[in-house]
Order: sequence, then C-alpha cells, then structure tokens
Amino acid sequence: MRLIKTFIVISCVVCNLSLTAQKFDDQKLDSLFTLLEQKNKAMGSVSILKEGKEVYTRSIGYVDAEKKILADNKTKYRIGSITKTYTATLIMQLIDEGKLTLETTLSTYFPEVPNANKITIEHLLRHRSGLYNITNDEDFRKWMLVPNTRKEMMDRIVKKEIQFKPNKEAKYSNTNYLLLGYILEDIEKKSYAEILASRITIPYNLNTTKYGGKIDINNNEANSYRYHADWVIQPETNMSVPAAAGAIIATPKDVAMFYHLLFSGKLVSDESLSKMKQLKDRFGLGLMKFPYEEGENYGHSGGIDGFQSLAIYIPGKNLVMTYVSNGVVLGLTEVLMGVAKIYFGAPYDFPEFKPALELTPEELVPYLGTYTAEVFPFEIKMTQEKDVLVVNAKNGPTFPVESHEKNKFQSDEVGVKIEFFPSENKMILQLGGKTTELIRN
Repeated sequence: MRLIKTFIVISCVVCNLSLTAQKFDDQKLDSLFTLLEQKNKAMGSVSILKEGKEVYTRSIGYVDAEKKILADNKTKYRIGSITKTYTATLIMQLIDEGKLTLETTLSTYFPEVPNANKITIEHLLRHRSGLYNITNDEDFRKWMLVPNTRKEMMDRIVKKEIQFKPNKEAKYSNTNYLLLGYILEDIEKKSYAEILASRITIPYNLNTTKYGGKIDINNNEANSYRYHADWVIQPETNMSVPAAAGAIIATPKDVAMFYHLLFSGKLVSDESLSKMKQLKDRFGLGLMKFPYEEGENYGHSGGIDGFQSLAIYIPGKNLVMTYVSNGVVLGLTEVLMGVAKIYFGAPYDFPEFKPALELTPEELVPYLGTYTAEVFPFEIKMTQEKDVLVVNAKNGPTFPVESHEKNKFQSDEVGVKIEFFPSENKMILQLGGKTTELIRN
C-alpha cells in the first residue's frame, strides 16, 4: 500500500505542473541521477516516452553489485505488481473475444474457493472479492523462496477466511490476480508465460518483457538490494508465488511502451479500455486512476524483494514515465517528483544528503518500546539491531531509520520522519503529509 500512496503523491505533483513543456532540461535530469548514484541513494533505470518515442532514459547502479556489473538501458528488472495491468489487459482481451465476461463467477473455475458463487471477474479485477491476501500469510517468508505448485497456492487460498462480503468494499489482494492468471491458463490451455508472449510481447516487439524466473545476471537481469553501509543483496522470491500478480520482468522502456500501446487502443477495445479506467474505491481494472482539476493520470506501482517500480500515463500529453529501482534509499516519491518537476520545467532543488549521526546501541535505548495511537498507523514498535533503530509497523512495513539530529530520525526510502520525546514517552511521526502523535505504552 505504501507504493499506492507514492503513486497518489506523484500523480498530484504531475497534475499540478504545467503540461505545456515541449523541451526539457535533460542535463539537469542527468545531474539528478548522477547525484543519486554517487551518494548511494538509488539504483535503477528510468524511461520517459512521448507519443510512443523514448525522449529520455538513464540507468544508475549495478545489475550485480558484488561483481560490479553496471546497469544499462537494456537491464531487466522485476516490476512486481505492475504485472497486474498486463494480467487485466489479457483478461479484457478474452472478454473482447467473448470467452469470458465481467459477470462470470469464480465458481465457474474454482467452486472450492469461499464465496466463489458470489465473486465475479470484475470483483477480482477491482480488488472487491473479499479474499484474503495470500502474501500476508504468517508463513509467507518461509515458502516465498521456493517453487510452489498451483495446487499448493490454491490450498492456501481455500483455507483462508473471507475478509468481507464480495463487492462490499475494496481491499488490495494479490490473491485476486493469482486467480485471474489461473483462469487465463484454463481458458487458453497455455501457461501464463505463453499467453503473455503470444498476445502482447511478441506481436508488439516488447522483447525484454517476459514472465520471470531465477534471476540471471548474465542475461542482464538485475539483482535487488538494500543499503546498509553498502549494497546488500536481497532474498529472491520464486516467481511461482507472485505469478500473474507480480512475476513479469522488463526494462522500463518496455513497460512504458506497454502503457502507450494500451492507452492508444492497440491492446483492447475502446469499450474495454473505458471500463479499465473507471474508478471504484481507488481501483480501476488493473489500473489506478487519480483525477485532479487539470487531468487524470493512470498506471500502477509495484514492489517485490528489493525492487520498487512505478509507471504513470499522462493522457493530456500522451506521456509515460516509468522508473524501476533495484536499490531504494531515497524513496520513489522523491525521485519521481524530481523527474516530473525537471521534465515540466518547474523549480526544483536537488536533495541534500547529510551524513547520519553515529549512535551507539546504548544511545538508542531511550527510543525503544511500543507506541500507539487512535488513528493510523495505530501501533509502531521501535526495536534495534545493534546500532540501528528499526521501525516495526503493525500490519505494515519494517524498516531502519537514521538520525541527523538529536531525537530525530528518518527514512528516505519510506518517506517517514520521526521525532522522539523520551521524557514524555511519545513520538511524532510524519508520513505522506500527515502528522501523528503516538504514545509509548
């Protein structure tokens, strides 16, 4: 959900910038990414497409940090949940061909799933099924790294209790898109990888886009990392787990071209594209849409292992911005805000990166404990790993924070700032433009 919030912030920035720019300062964009690379604040690649033609690309960091293999514009990254837009597109193609309808119930294919006779294809596409998000399974970290059969995944899905009645509300769930992928395979009698290739990547020459497998750095496929004094490689999810919900790998240019093709009417009918763009409780069909006074942006975000990704289509300018990172320190929000402002000629000052304070484990003790609030994020547990302070959000992410000033900590990756008041047993958290006071129990 953090990446969805990132998408909202970026969309707001883009829509409030002038959309009249025809030329942009590519040297300033280069300088931004050079700064991020030199300061070890990001690794990844960006691509900007205008009317289907790439007008800017830049890659920073490594395919493999240990072997010092540099990334380039041909480097392929795991794009995570951006995969869902591809899956939704494939489903809509079948609907265009009369092989499926939005009203088809899940019971047609998987009657064993709870509420299957009440859950429709549209409910799955819009995250309105009420099905438990299987990647929230308490044992997820144990089985995400190994091959999982379809039966094993289905057994987990069937055993989980429903979260709410179908169509009552919307709640993001990877389970929805896993099932959509299985339905695609049952209808087409092919694997998801074969369907993706035959319907999208081969006909439209998206040659770097494919259903991923074990990362192959010799094929210019990037590993993912987190930064702790140096780039530390992250565990690698087996792609049988995310499948149609998040298993695609691609270059940012290929992702941008896919969105250009989709919104140009090349991949689905006008009627289907219109339905994909219709918003209900934040979600379209495989898309997120954010309306503002000056227009609407569409796209999706993604995150898997240490990869994070974001693709935004701006209809008013027939423009696509895609950024995929395999090493996030400065969050995607900050990076894409900079890209958008520079592209549209808005005032923009490069971020300043001050060295973090070196604190001893003993100096972190006054901040430890469980803090609660009556509003989101409700509960945060502060722990430490040697000389590093760690935020553990209940039902949310776990991440380290660093200090640049006494009693103040932050995470550029998450976009969070925290100020502690140890004598008052409280902390003030700033995230996404909101400020929350939490009290230590």
